[in-house]
This record gives sequence, C-alpha cells and structure tokens, in this order.
Amino acid sequence: MNAKELADKLHCVEYGRISHTLCDEAKENGLVIVYGASDDLMEFRGAVDDELDCYGGGTAYLNKDGLIENRCSDPDCPYFHEHQKNGVPIAAVWGDKPGTVPWSYRTPIQLPHETFSIMEDDVVYCQGIVFALADVENVEV
Repeated sequence: MNAKELADKLHCVEYGRISHTLCDEAKENGLVIVYGASDDLMEFRGAVDDELDCYGGGTAYLNKDGLIENRCSDPDCPYFHEHQKNGVPIAAVWGDKPGTVPWSYRTPIQLPHETFSIMEDDVVYCQGIVFALADVENVEV
C-alpha cells in the first residue's frame, strides 16, 4: 500500500473512526497518518504512533526515525532546538473562523504526501495527511 491508496481508504472517514486495522497497515507499509483530534491534538498513527499538544495550532518536527521530542523540562531547551533544525516541520493549522476546516496541515513533504478528509456530522472536520516516513529523509528544510 502507498500513501495515495491509504488516503483513499481514509477519505471521508467519520471523526473518531480510523480503524486499528488501517493504522496497522500503515505501520507495515512505513506510512504515517496525521490528523487532528478535539481542539488540541495532532495525532500520528502508523509508522509513528504518538500525539502532540497543539491547542490553537503548532508544529511537530520529524526525522526518519519519527517525532523529534523535547526531552528537557525547559521549552527553550537548546538540545531540542538543535534537533529541530534537522527535522521536517508539520504545522497544524487551527481554522477557527466560520467556513474554515477546523484542522489542516502544512508541510514541505510534498509528494507523495496525500490528503484525506475526516467528517463530523456531514461537515469536514479535518484535512489530514498521509506520507511515507522514508520520504522525510529526502525533504530539504
């Protein structure tokens, strides 16, 4: 399975209904699913299994091994900032204006990064993304 095939399977999934089976298939194929949950979480499933607090928006950084984490108690940790420089950013965009999608993502991971919609009550709740973790290596930041 590639990113497009997985995104097609995820397209128009109902909020909270991404199956464990699809997450397992994503992991087996080295794919990462990124989507929003609630009003404060960026979820990663598949080859990366984690979540990040991003109330109102925020940015996660990845490398070929997965999410780059701040292991310091200080949010201004120089170790973390040094590692961020070598990571690929994924920005969570919180659309809080009427008529905007509540969650969407921007990243320099272009192709084969694919998008899919998560629905809630027949309205697009999130524009998620799918990509191969291996493609993170090839992105210039």
